[in-house]
Amino acid sequence: MSIGKEIDPHESPRALFAYELRRFRQSAELTQKQLGERIGFSDSMVNLVELAKRPPSQRFAELCDQALGLDGTMVRLYTATRWKHSPEHFRPWLEEEQEATGLWCWEPTLVPGLLQTEEYARRVFGASLGITGDEIEGRVVARMQRRAILNRPCPPAVGILMDEAVIRRPIGGAVVMTGQLRFLMEIAEHPQVTIQIVPYETDVHAGLTGGFIIAERNGTAYAGFAEAQPYGRTVDDQPTLNRLARVYDRIRAEALPFRQSLRLIEEVVNQSGS
Repeated sequence: MSIGKEIDPHESPRALFAYELRRFRQSAELTQKQLGERIGFSDSMVNLVELAKRPPSQRFAELCDQALGLDGTMVRLYTATRWKHSPEHFRPWLEEEQEATGLWCWEPTLVPGLLQTEEYARRVFGASLGITGDEIEGRVVARMQRRAILNRPCPPAVGILMDEAVIRRPIGGAVVMTGQLRFLMEIAEHPQVTIQIVPYETDVHAGLTGGFIIAERNGTAYAGFAEAQPYGRTVDDQPTLNRLARVYDRIRAEALPFRQSLRLIEEVVNQSGS
């Protein structure tokens, strides 16, 4: 049986599944091989799930419940790994994002979801047509879960490009927006996070047609999410990813340097008088 690494259950829904599976298996005094034999999966598969390196399937969760004598616990945890509170069109991207060693994002209109505060996210979700209060709160919780990837022992590198309009649009009013901007300055101290602003005086450029985010694994882009109306989409074909990467590089060439970008955000906070 592989000893494996320590899993932080707060990292993500998948990490929580992995953590609880190992805990219940060890409580039942079963090795990974013995559990695998009971559920019809290899011990290597059990090991990968317990390391949060492989997502569980619903069938895997159901069989674990049966083998470990649990009353649907693993199925409920599996449901959480499917990001059920997030919009259905966005769930494939959330799965891809969990595997990234690098995330490169461009946003022309809103603070990227990965860096939104609860109050800001609540206002953004509240603008969706036909959404209920419970749905808003569920999506806010899911959005905050995304940020857990930055607390991992080896978090992904995150490069954020935003148009200056993003930091000047008073989403939720002065108090909410000031809180959001202060959080951006705070999170920018994270060693893996870089924030850059494309200033107003920049002429028309390729990024104005819409936002996107690229997921990279060990230096190679493997997935992206492109915003659109009414729904964005997850892409994984290499020609599209290559094009997004070229657009990202072009936008970054127009952006202010990191420290200058943070000074601009601070100026906007000071101008708000908060």
